[in-house]
Parts: sequence; structure tokens; C-alpha cells
Amino acid sequence: MAPTSATDLTDSTDLTDSIDLFGPTGLPDLTGLDATPRPVTGPRVARLARQLQGARDAAARDALTEAFWAEAARSGTPLVEELDDAPGHRAVTFLWRGHRATRRVLLLARGITDRDRLADSLLHHLPGTDIWYLGHRLRADHRGSYRMVADISAGAVPVDPALLQRRLLALRAHAGADPLNRDRVPARWRDAEDSVFALPAAPPQPWTGSPHADGPGSGAPSAGVLSTDGPSSDGPGSGAPSLDAPSSDVLPSSSLPSGGRRSGVPLDVIPRGTVERHTLAAGVLGAERDVWVYLPPDAVPYRPARGPGERDGHRLPLLVLCDGDMWFGRLGLRDTVDALIADGVLPPLAVLAPDAVGTATRRLELGGRESYVSFLADEVVPWASARWLLTGRPERTVVAGQGLGGMTALYAGLTRPERFGAVVAQSPSLWWRPGLEPGTVAPDAVGTPWLATLAAGLRDGLPSGRDGVRGAVVHFDVGLHEGALAEHTEALRAVLRARGHRVTRTVHNGGHDYACWRGLLVDALVELVGTGAGASTGPGAGAGIGTGTALDVAAAGSQGGSGPARGSAG
Repeated sequence: MAPTSATDLTDSTDLTDSIDLFGPTGLPDLTGLDATPRPVTGPRVARLARQLQGARDAAARDALTEAFWAEAARSGTPLVEELDDAPGHRAVTFLWRGHRATRRVLLLARGITDRDRLADSLLHHLPGTDIWYLGHRLRADHRGSYRMVADISAGAVPVDPALLQRRLLALRAHAGADPLNRDRVPARWRDAEDSVFALPAAPPQPWTGSPHADGPGSGAPSAGVLSTDGPSSDGPGSGAPSLDAPSSDVLPSSSLPSGGRRSGVPLDVIPRGTVERHTLAAGVLGAERDVWVYLPPDAVPYRPARGPGERDGHRLPLLVLCDGDMWFGRLGLRDTVDALIADGVLPPLAVLAPDAVGTATRRLELGGRESYVSFLADEVVPWASARWLLTGRPERTVVAGQGLGGMTALYAGLTRPERFGAVVAQSPSLWWRPGLEPGTVAPDAVGTPWLATLAAGLRDGLPSGRDGVRGAVVHFDVGLHEGALAEHTEALRAVLRARGHRVTRTVHNGGHDYACWRGLLVDALVELVGTGAGASTGPGAGAGIGTGTALDVAAAGSQGGSGPARGSAG
């Protein structure tokens, strides 16, 4: 099926169509290839091992090791190399520079590391060197974030698998970003960052501000060198030998832009929107809540078509987004939206994004909860509409979220279609159901999701629309490495189609990861409320929702992409 335009999504009279949108033009079609991460020894490490074995003495081995690190510092880590027998895959090698106290090194990579089998993500030590490495064969459209940590504790290494798993679980709290990888994404709930890598066929993210966002593959130089930058040491203050890379190449996160420009024009010369943080008395929640408000630049003209009953032609489309503290407080969404508006891809729009407060509060309030949806629909939106010229048209009002926030967005679109006419549910926590104990996480729960049962009308008898309001347009973003989520979304999608909803879905080669969501959210917004002005002319971009690979569930299963959930849920 050909990609569908934004007009097709919001204005089509054929609401029973369910659209799977294919990836961008100009990128290879890899959907028939296995996406499961598999162990591999990369060509560069294999060659070094042979050279070390043939070295005449210790001095020669030291010289080979130093040359390897110098090369890694220039090309970047993780090492990304072509494979002669698998042109649609890459050997991706994560590196760590240890010292005599290093006992073991753990890789925590979303979409790769199985949290129930952490020992499988321990790096190997190259004997006689300070090199620790772990290689995976990944499909060439993979994108993900990762952290690493070295265990330098004294005492014997646990032999019992259960004890080793417990030790590795304790190590996770000390993991950090790869210090020479400039591409970072802020970590959730921690004052830290994760490193990000993207393989050559990963969907471009031209507006996210990634150091390589505009280049081919959005994150990797030419094959055989390596994506982003730099091998790792044993962390801050570890005393590990440093690499001979210029310090000016290692940019702190505060100096990296959080929003990019497809046109390449610097952010500091475009009109800037404003972000305000307001405290609302959230009556239905029984507590105050902070809400981030983005307002577009006044200098950008906006002349939308006037809708029925809407006299003022300058009312702004609206995005209601969960987890405002992450999107505006850490990810810098303002810069991204500024760039999208300046490039003419999005019209000026407003964003309302309540804080999640903290892990415990988020788990208590988000999900399929009437109280939080009422907070959004009956308190946040009316409060903002009384202050700014915001649209009252549901088809121009998008509600979006990730994980439990994605579940909230779905519930809002299903139960309040007169307020929210479009839903973006990214990796929604469809395992959620009423009655779960606080803090319960069940990403691999089997069976029909509770929300699908609710949406089918078997519980509470919800219609597809109230008072003549049609059901919301629903878009899913799903990672291949998110356990049972693909099956859950397929079950819900079938129900939504039967109720008359328009449904689209993008399946991307990644995990439960802001490194993926930040680009996919942009794609969905462009399709749902975009201007249609050249949105498909960006680097490698194509028309239709998503620059990820969109698949039917049957096709996704044949790629081996599901498997265990490899990342945190919710």
C-alpha cells in the first residue's frame, strides 16, 4: 500500500481503513531480514586478536593495543562494520577501556540487553590488553540507547547464575554514558545521560539535534568506521587510562542542541517559541500539578483554514503530551518544535505537557484512569483555552504519550473523542489493567489487553463517538524489541478498526526508548497536523506517518524482532 498523506489520515470518509505505512524512500527495505540481535566478533577485533597472537613481544602487543584505541577514538564507538555474508546487517562492537581492577563490564542497551539474562551482556576481555568488547550482529536500521558499567569490586566472581544476576542488577545503578559518544539522550528519573547509536539505514531524525541527525543513516559514518565517538573508560574518577582524543570533540550535553534543522540553518537565527511552567490546582487529582506550555513564535505567520463554528482563523492546533518534565525539562522539545515550524513542516501550534512528578506518582495516575483523563480534558485544556487562542476542533487536537503515557493517550482518545480527535501512542503499556498493585509492571502479559476489551464495548459499552463525534484517529509506534507489545497492539487495532477508527502503525527496529520516540513523535505530528509543505523532502524522509519500518504483525514475527522485552516498561 502506498504511503498516505496527512489529509488522508484526518479527512478521509473511509474510517474503517487500517493503514500500515512503509518506510521512507531512499532507504533499503530490510523488513524481510532477521532483526534479532545475535552475538558476533567484529572484523576489527578479530584482526587485532590475530595480530596480538603473532606479536613478537610485550612492546609490540602494547603498540598494537594503543594503535587500536587511537583508531577507535578517531572513528568512534561503538564500532560499526560491514559483514561480507550479511549485507543487510552490521557488526556493532561496544568497547570499554579497563585497567587492572576491572573485574567485568556490563552493557545495558535497550533493544539488545535482556534484563532477565544480564550475564549475556557482559563484555569479553581480550587477553593481555585493556580492551573489553562485546559484538552484536544488528539489522542495519537499528537505533538505540545504551549505558555501560565496570565492576571493580573485590572478591570472587559469583559462580551461581542467580547470584551473578543479583550482582549485575546492583551494578545497573552505577552505569553511565560512553564518554566519547557525543550523541546522548537524557535518562529518565536520573541526573545522567545515555549514549545513542544509529545504524546506516535507521530512519533519519533531522529535527532532533543529534550530532549526525542530518547525515546518511542518521548516526553512523561510512561502514567499517564507527557510529558516534569513542571508547569508554571505567567511568568518572576510575583512574582508567584516558584516550588520546581531543577534549574539544567531547561535548557536554548542555552544549549539544536538542532540536535540529533540516535546512541546516542554525537555531539561533530562527524565531523562537516560549516555554512557560504553570502550577495548576488539579481538583480531580487532589493535588497541584505543574504544566509546561509551549507557545509558537509570534513572528511566524499562521493562516489555517477556518473550521465550522470557529470564527477566529488564528486558533492554534494543540498537542497534549504526557511527561512534560522529560520532554521540556530534559529533551528540549521546544527547540525541535521551533525547527519544525521554521522549516514550514508544522504550523504554529501549542503544547500542553503536565509533569509526571515521579515514578510512584506516574504509576498511580497514568494508564487507563478516568481521573487523569478528566484532568487533561476538563481542567488542563479549558484552563489553557481561556488564556490562549487554542483550537476547539478535536481533529486538530492530538493527545500523545509513551509507555503508561501512551496508555493514557489511548484511553483519552477512546473515552473523550469530542476533545481529543487524534492519538499518538508510543510503545503503550497495554499490559496495564485496573486492579494491578501499585508499581506492578507486566510488559510480557499474555492474552487480550484490557483496553481492547473495553474498546470493543464488552465493558462499559463505549461507542465510537459521542453526539455525532467520530472516533479518534489512532497512531501506534511499536519497537521490534518490546516483547508482546506487537501482539497487543494488533489485538487493539483490530477492535478499533471494527469501531470505525482510522488506525496507523509504525514498527521500528528499536526498543522502549526515547532515542526512537523523539523522532517518531515528530513523524506522527507532521502527518496528523502538519502543513503538507515539503514534509517528504528531508534527508531520506518519505511521505506517510513514520520513517520507521511499518509491518503487519505476521511480518514482524517472521523477522524474529519480538522476543523478550529488552528494556524498561512503562
